[in-house]
Amino acid sequence: MKPTIYDVAKKAGVSIATVSKVINQTGRISEKTIKKVNEVMMELDYQPSSVAAALTGKKTYTIGVLVPDISNPFFAEVARAFENSARAAGYTLFLCSTDHQTAREHEYIDLLFKKQVDGIIIATELNDTKLVKKIVKHDVPLVLFSVDHPSVSTHVVTIDNVRGGYIAGTYLIEKGHQSVTIMTEKDRKSSEGRLEGFKQALTEANLSLENQSIISCYSTVEDSRRASKQLLSLPNRPTAVFACTDLIGVSLINEARKQGLSIPGDLSVIGFDNTIYADIAEPGLTTIEQPISQMATSTFEQLLKSMKKEEHAKQRVTIIPELVERASVKKL
Repeated sequence: MKPTIYDVAKKAGVSIATVSKVINQTGRISEKTIKKVNEVMMELDYQPSSVAAALTGKKTYTIGVLVPDISNPFFAEVARAFENSARAAGYTLFLCSTDHQTAREHEYIDLLFKKQVDGIIIATELNDTKLVKKIVKHDVPLVLFSVDHPSVSTHVVTIDNVRGGYIAGTYLIEKGHQSVTIMTEKDRKSSEGRLEGFKQALTEANLSLENQSIISCYSTVEDSRRASKQLLSLPNRPTAVFACTDLIGVSLINEARKQGLSIPGDLSVIGFDNTIYADIAEPGLTTIEQPISQMATSTFEQLLKSMKKEEHAKQRVTIIPELVERASVKKL
């Protein structure tokens, strides 16, 4: 049976109230008593209940994080970066993977409310954006990561997706490619921004992008494989493709090689994110980097300020992406 606060109080020879004050660092207690209670808690391996702390209005030192798909390498790396920041600040994460399902979004938000988390990070484009307003209404500190909801005044940390798409398009054009297209990610406003920037680069070079050649898919292994087959079967296959995520880009490379095509000899590919997939791909995937660690650190800094009730204006931090050149794009 797990030890209780009553066990600690009895063994330490103090009242339950004294143990509670030591745990919560409140009240005036002698250093000798504090030391004694802490020693007994260590001896009994007593862990204070976060639920009890929540019921008394105390901090639970927990943070909820919503991501769309933890199997996606970008969000797996994001989750790890958040966990590193949380541990450094003395917090624990509740990681919730919504799988793009509205029902799960509601279930997880309600669960995080019940767990009395100290703050929430949303790193997925919610199907029901009213949930963001619900969080704000409950006065739970909130930061949006890589997404934005203009109707809600809260902290946002994101990448300049339009700039990223522009960099990708400009790079392919500078490499001599004029027959180019894009593989976009379904249901992601970030992908829309990348498409916009890509089109801007083409327009400046007096090139056009045929709508029928734009391939859209979810950033999953299965759907990106399907979309890759669709692209490779186009009657006028482009010489270069901008994939809006590394996962889509690597899936395209793998499918192209299965069909006997050379990368970048027959087809050049550029991705977006700079995840581990880009680094271990063969050949290495040239990509647009999202500095995950920097973005996660900035997100956590904003959340900590909100949780400490520090009065400051809501901030929208937009980070400029950069090109990471590897071997998947050929110069014509």
